[in-house]
Amino acid sequence: MEKKMRTDQEMDSTALTDTAKMIVADDKGLLAIDESTPTCNRRFAEIGIPQTLENRRAYREWIIKTPGLGEFISGMILYDETIRQHDADGYPFIKIIADEGIIPGIKVDTGAKELAGHPGEKITEGLDGLRDRLREYSGMGARFAKWRAVIAMGQGIPGSACIEANAQALARYAALCQEAGLVPVVEAEVLMDGVHTLGQCRETTTAVLHAVFNQLYMQGVCLEGIILKPNMVVPGLICPQKATTDEVADATVECFLRVVPAAVPGIAFLSGGQSGELASARLNAMQVRFAGKMPWGLSFSFARAIQQPALAIWHGEQANVPAAQQALYHRAQCNHAARRGLYAREMEWAIA
Repeated sequence: MEKKMRTDQEMDSTALTDTAKMIVADDKGLLAIDESTPTCNRRFAEIGIPQTLENRRAYREWIIKTPGLGEFISGMILYDETIRQHDADGYPFIKIIADEGIIPGIKVDTGAKELAGHPGEKITEGLDGLRDRLREYSGMGARFAKWRAVIAMGQGIPGSACIEANAQALARYAALCQEAGLVPVVEAEVLMDGVHTLGQCRETTTAVLHAVFNQLYMQGVCLEGIILKPNMVVPGLICPQKATTDEVADATVECFLRVVPAAVPGIAFLSGGQSGELASARLNAMQVRFAGKMPWGLSFSFARAIQQPALAIWHGEQANVPAAQQALYHRAQCNHAARRGLYAREMEWAIA
C-alpha cells in the first residue's frame, strides 16, 4: 500500500511538472483574460463600450478565436464567468481554447481586501471552499490556476505581517491546486504605484519572494510543478529617478537569481500596468543580457500589455474584430520575439 501511494504521488508530480514545462515551452507565454466582471466593465466604460454580459462574452470570444494565437500563447487564464461561456454557435470556450493547442487555466482568488489592523495593505481572499472549486474547474478541463497577491509600497509599508499573510495564503492555495492536479501560478505582485526607487522595489521584491518560497516549502508544494508570476523590478510610477531598460533587466534577474530556486521551471512576468512596448522591451533585455545564465525560463503572463490596443480597436463593434485580432496577434508575436531576445522597436512600426 505504501509503495502504491508513493507511485501515485510520483505520477501526480510528473503530470504537474509536465504541464508546468509546457506552459513555458517553445518561447510561448500566457494570456490573462481573467479580469473580474467589475474590472472588465470598468475597462469597457473607459472607452465607451456598454457594460453588458453579452459584450463581455463577445469580447472573450474574438480573443480566443484570434487566428494563429497558439503560435505564441501556451495558456490562457480565464475567469469563472468566462470558463462557463460558449461562442455564438454554442461551443464551449474552454474547448475552443484546447482545440487550438492552448492550455486552459482559471483565476481562483476572490480579490484583495483590506488587511485588518494594517491600513493601506491588503490580503487576498478565496481559500474558503477552494478545494471544491478546484475540483469543479479541473472537471471542466482547466489544467492550471492563478492566485494574485498584491503588495503595496509606501511610507512604512509593506510590513512583515502583510508579506507573511499573503505568502501563507499563496502557499495554501498552491498546495490545494496540486492536490487537485492543477499547476498553481503563484502571483506575488509588488505594485508599481508610488515614488519608490528601483533599489527599494528590488529590496521589497526580494523580501516578498523569500517569504513566498519559505511558505511553499513549509506547505510541501512541489516547486517543479509551479509557475512563478512576479512583477519586474521597476521604480514607482511617479519616482523622479527613472530607470533604463537595461537597469530594469539587471535588477530583476539579479534579484531572482538570489531568491528563486532552480527547481522552478518558469517565471512568467505580469505586466503590472506597463505599456505593451515597454514590457516587451524589458523582457527582451533580460534574455539578451542573461542568456545562458538563468536556471528557469523567463516568460510572460500579460493581460493589458497584450489586450489593450486590441480592445480599443474593437470598441464593441463586430466590424472591427479582424483589425482587433490582428493587433492582439501582433502583441503576442512581439512577446514571443522578446522571449528569444529578438524583439526590436521596428516591429511596432511594421504594424503601424
